[in-house]
Amino acid sequence: MTDTLHIIGGGMAGSEAAWQAANAGISVVIHEMRPKVETFAHQTGLLGEMVCSNSFRSDDDEQNAVGLLHWEMRAANGLIMACADKNRLPAGGALAVDRDPFAQTVTDTLLAHPNITVEYGEITELPKDGKWIIATGPLTSGALAEAIATETGAEALAFFDAIAPIVYFDSIDMSKAWMQSRYDKGETEEERTAYLNCPMDKQQYDDFIDALLEADKTEFREGETAGYFDGCLPIEVMAERGRETLRHGPMKPVGLTNPHQPDVKAHAVVQLRRDNKLGTLYNIVGFQTKMKYGAQTDVFKQIPGLENARFARLGGIHRNSFINSPTLLD
Repeated sequence: MTDTLHIIGGGMAGSEAAWQAANAGISVVIHEMRPKVETFAHQTGLLGEMVCSNSFRSDDDEQNAVGLLHWEMRAANGLIMACADKNRLPAGGALAVDRDPFAQTVTDTLLAHPNITVEYGEITELPKDGKWIIATGPLTSGALAEAIATETGAEALAFFDAIAPIVYFDSIDMSKAWMQSRYDKGETEEERTAYLNCPMDKQQYDDFIDALLEADKTEFREGETAGYFDGCLPIEVMAERGRETLRHGPMKPVGLTNPHQPDVKAHAVVQLRRDNKLGTLYNIVGFQTKMKYGAQTDVFKQIPGLENARFARLGGIHRNSFINSPTLLD
């Protein structure tokens, strides 16, 4: 056992760790509980599955810190970046992928490596000996999370993360919507038209904010805290922080010109990004939500161009667990 590296968790962190160790000549076993034990957010049993957005954010390695991290991972022969590049979708200056083929590529690549094996099943306790990496992430199973909390002597930090809905492209009214990346960003026409845009005037925006604030929301269970990850706030929580918040966040109308009304500046714009290579699915950018399903369809159909939208997936909220790392690192 001591000659083998065991990695708990086959998400992106565990997959990358396994790849780097295996290429260094180390024998690796990945322990992944899915598909035997499922989570709220995962849809498959594939390694490296993206459970929320299909975007790795900016890919600009000269002007953006996230893009620089992408450059470093590519320079280190990183598995995740290689698989992302292979399954890349047009997204302006961002790195977005076709999520299922991306995860399939990660899985196939790892399973084909002679130094890597995968064992499926839940690890419920911290290992007592051997070499282990725990890469279970925010969706760590309850039993293992309790074992980690007991070992560290600190309560797990918990906040809630939300998922954005996905719409079928053929249900979008393109007489109202149009294709354009913000500021026409991108080196090719496909990149410059990577986003689908739905404009709102001031009255439509005000009505939309009212609907968000009044909609039925998912209630937290007893003992749960309503802390949120600020980088992925539900849109209704953003709306509660001020009626103009969304106009200066995911619905900002800058860098876009509506070809249907080129002389009219939109008060706000909802953007959708392609979610698969075929272009049949689009996710609503920045529209993570904790609204109940019925309320989601009612509210989102108020968006111009989405009046007859059909949803491949509605948004949702789930609990994330993290340990207080600064108190544990030496």
